[in-house]
Amino acid sequence: MFDRVLIANRGEIAVRIARTLRGLGITSVAVHTPSDAGARHVLEADVALQVPKYLDIEAIVGAARDSGAQAVHPGYGFLAENGAFARRCAEAGLVFVGPPAEAIDAMGDKIRAKATVSAAGVPVVPGGTEPGLAGWSDFPALIKPSAGGGGKGMVLVRSAAELPDALESARRTATAAFGDGTLLIERYVENPRHIEIQVLADTHGNVVHLGERECSLQRRHQKIIEEAPSPFVSPETRARMGAAAVEAARAVGYVGAGTVEFIVDGTTGAYHFMEMNTRLQVEHPVTELVTGLDLVELQLRVAAGERLPFAQEDVRLDGHAVEARVYAEDPARGFLPSGGRILALREPRDVRVDSGLVEGGVVGSEFDPMLSKVVAWGPDRASALRTLDRALARTAVLGVVTNVPFLRALAAHPAVRAGELDTGLVERALPELVPGVQVPEEVLAAAGLVFHALPRGDDPWEVTDGWRLGERAWTTWRLESRDGVHAVQVRGLPEESAEVRLNGTAAAHIRLDGGPAGGAELVVTIGGRTERYLWARRSDTLWLGKDGASWSFTRHLIGDPGDRAGAAAAGDGVVRSPMPGTVLVVKAQPGERVSKGQPLVIVEAMKMEHTVTAPCDGVVAELPVQAGRPVDMDAVLAVVTPVVTPVVTPVAGPMVGPIVGTEEA
Repeated sequence: MFDRVLIANRGEIAVRIARTLRGLGITSVAVHTPSDAGARHVLEADVALQVPKYLDIEAIVGAARDSGAQAVHPGYGFLAENGAFARRCAEAGLVFVGPPAEAIDAMGDKIRAKATVSAAGVPVVPGGTEPGLAGWSDFPALIKPSAGGGGKGMVLVRSAAELPDALESARRTATAAFGDGTLLIERYVENPRHIEIQVLADTHGNVVHLGERECSLQRRHQKIIEEAPSPFVSPETRARMGAAAVEAARAVGYVGAGTVEFIVDGTTGAYHFMEMNTRLQVEHPVTELVTGLDLVELQLRVAAGERLPFAQEDVRLDGHAVEARVYAEDPARGFLPSGGRILALREPRDVRVDSGLVEGGVVGSEFDPMLSKVVAWGPDRASALRTLDRALARTAVLGVVTNVPFLRALAAHPAVRAGELDTGLVERALPELVPGVQVPEEVLAAAGLVFHALPRGDDPWEVTDGWRLGERAWTTWRLESRDGVHAVQVRGLPEESAEVRLNGTAAAHIRLDGGPAGGAELVVTIGGRTERYLWARRSDTLWLGKDGASWSFTRHLIGDPGDRAGAAAAGDGVVRSPMPGTVLVVKAQPGERVSKGQPLVIVEAMKMEHTVTAPCDGVVAELPVQAGRPVDMDAVLAVVTPVVTPVVTPVAGPMVGPIVGTEEA
């Protein structure tokens, strides 16, 4: 076994790999970019070295050699499925904890992979390859990058008219994400299930599978909630799919942990090979919880030349496990990436949490938006889902908008509870799943009370009890939240049961414990009902968190606009960035006449593109951005001057000439 291993990754997967290394008594070596110097994976490693970027092969190999590491674990993403990196490690005398470079290349090229596994007898989805994609006529179809994975660059096309733009977008994404713009196209299976098989192979010819994972709960081909085993797969189907996955691995001389993904017809049960991921999967924890195996430990042992310590007949599945991915994204704004500084963090302790988060850390637009994974186990599927919901309710990341409320809604959806899943379920159910932006009254009251309790100096006249000659006076706090500006009136001392009125409504008596008086948790009692909140404050902004949800409030001063500037469709013609990111493409020119809805700028953040369009018919007056330049959320991308068009108004009787008015187009 190795004495020292470098982890060529960041975030939660780097933290997770370091945990196994620690358990095995192996020194862990982290790498980090300058912006990641204070990240959790750096803090938890035994040794840390700086590199220019996580995709710099020479820098990472150099760091491994300088640190005295004998092996490199790539995690997933970045260089994990890069055959050139695996070869470079071998040239430098380092063991690559993964499959041979030849296997990575064979399965990394989806076109070649389909041909290889088809020759081995594994069923595949009918499709086509370059250069004949523009003439494809079997719709609906799915465009995929030949290189890479993780759903990036995949585009669903339902008609020939959509094909040219879809090919352009997919090729651009593939080139940016994987350095290879080669595409393929496949017949799209309507409402399929996405089921994958975990395989393990050693250098002694042994290949086994560890059962399946159900990954059908997706949005835009990105997995959200995964589970093991699948509620759809019978023991007989598991055996057949497992055997097919083993054959696919054998066909390329696979070594290590890998995953064979299948698209499954939810009606007939017919399955077809999609791709093989030649690395550890994000969702590997659910397999670990139902098998009792540590996949990272097995990867290391196989890489060190050891035999697999069990045979296929020894694999047993115990209970059920469900994983939810916590993303820095805003479901209420179309799942756009979010960001910010983590002001307060609470993660559940009675379930498995793979996390890269740390209080004070900054979530930016440079990397993937996944922050952590909450993984629950139960003796059966229903209990696992209940445990997951309770764990998500105890998850809070204040300072960054996350998808936790969305995850709770999805896990509780009747179709999910019943196991009636397909890859289109999330999109169909979105109106039921996406939380609104309206702030509950009790949360708004709590926010007003916290602002009222915040110290404002040593002057006794600044005490906020509202004392005056005669009866106590009301103090009005104007608080701006995502759903507008609210007037919260408070009278009395919060710790002595103050009175609170919302927007002029009847007063309620509220008592506040903790919070500004001390502690990160505050207890609010309204009408005999007590609620607990996690709270954090930065400058004039207050964050409250409860039951997995979070809300932010900013003190609104008289003279401020009634609400914050909107994004991408301001009525005044000002077009703003809906998220922090980088300008990818500028599709208009100053002085150009544009139509409402016409694409102006494409902004990329966390490997996702967002097209910002013209809010009205008009002329581009300003375009202060350039491709490749970073932009902040709500930064001005363009200004469109609305065009005023003449309107002819008909009148009764003989007309000498038209009566001309104007209206704003």
